[in-house]
Amino acid sequence: MRPLDLLHISIADQCLYGFTDGQLVVRLPVSTALNGVGEQSGSNCTPRGRHQVRAKIGDGLPEGAVLRGRRWTGEVWSEVLDAQFPGRDWILTRILWLSGCEPGRNRLGKVDTFRRYIYLHGTPDNQPMGVPLSHGCVRLRNADLLSLFPRVPSHCSVMIDEAPCPQWAAADLV
Repeated sequence: MRPLDLLHISIADQCLYGFTDGQLVVRLPVSTALNGVGEQSGSNCTPRGRHQVRAKIGDGLPEGAVLRGRRWTGEVWSEVLDAQFPGRDWILTRILWLSGCEPGRNRLGKVDTFRRYIYLHGTPDNQPMGVPLSHGCVRLRNADLLSLFPRVPSHCSVMIDEAPCPQWAAADLV
């Protein structure tokens, strides 16, 4: 499969759309921020605008690997582990760490996506998709992230906005 060259994350649809050469080839449900959209540090909002994948973390780790501080703890998520840490914001399986591309909007200062540690990452399978519930990141099902991860090159463009996916693209899924 050819690599993706654009990820479009639609807040309205709670979906990630992946494109190669302008063709929609991937559509996955996501969960963005419970607090809605916003760029300010500490807001727990999902930042909008043009981004890029700055780092890919977790290649080769097992599905459900628990990541803290972008490092594997050696644990794999389970319901028993979940019960030991109620309310924890689980970052699982892989991380696609985003960096903003628009100075003053999502890059530099108090709006810096990279310094806010905004990721695309896996989440426990018992968490709903299609509903805004994250602390600012974009959550995906672990299996979906495992299939997406090898297709996303470093520096892949990522657009996060409130618009739904254009109808022409949604009809184009191959």
